[in-house]
Amino acid sequence: MSTDSPWFRRFASRPDAELRLVCFPHAGGAATAYRGWSPLLPPTVDVVAVQYPGRQDRYHEPCLDDMRALAGRVADALAALLDRPVALFGHSMGAAVAFEVARRLQERRSGDVRRLFVSARSAPTEVQPTDLHRRSDDELCRYLRVLAPRPAGVDPLTDPELRSMALPMVRSDFRLIETHQHRAGAPLEYPISAVSAAGDPCCTPGRMQPWAEQTTAGFDLTVLPGGHFYLDDAPERLLGLLLDRLEVPVVTA
Repeated sequence: MSTDSPWFRRFASRPDAELRLVCFPHAGGAATAYRGWSPLLPPTVDVVAVQYPGRQDRYHEPCLDDMRALAGRVADALAALLDRPVALFGHSMGAAVAFEVARRLQERRSGDVRRLFVSARSAPTEVQPTDLHRRSDDELCRYLRVLAPRPAGVDPLTDPELRSMALPMVRSDFRLIETHQHRAGAPLEYPISAVSAAGDPCCTPGRMQPWAEQTTAGFDLTVLPGGHFYLDDAPERLLGLLLDRLEVPVVTA
């Protein structure tokens, strides 16, 4: 189910929800990464997934590879959804985008932001320089397979057509995140919850702990089992954590 904005997608209608959970996909990801979340959450939570340009139904739009431009445009579009409290969740690259959007909302004194969730992304002061967006297609594919290993025979990157469609988008997203320079600024006035995976090859809990420096309202770090895409393996565990931090009652049948 779409919204009136090209920037957001809903997969369940919840007009009476008390809180909106705005979800930001990883590099190369799309809004459908969060398609399965609504059925696992109580009806009081409205899941709204961000749809970046250059993918799925926005495939024919140019990708945005500048963080300031992307965060600014998402924050502008989000203004129409701030009629009720919101929480922001971002995974991997999405965590960096969500953080920059959160900063803009705070600068504008816009909306009631309850919490920022950052998943599988090093704190801004801990990001290690990389140049993946400059690498060959084969090198890029090898890196993606390390992050998201797949059983033999189900690797979409072996399909020439799918590969030719996916890699320009992935490369653009890596360019966005690798060329973004963190700017010092006022810490957030709402809490940050960080989630790391014990087997993540590119983001250790130690590199997530300094997210604490980006807020004056409280910080917590949780380490869950799994690899970089731990949230796909056991979404119920992650969503239970989100509901607990947001103090949203779990509705049982």
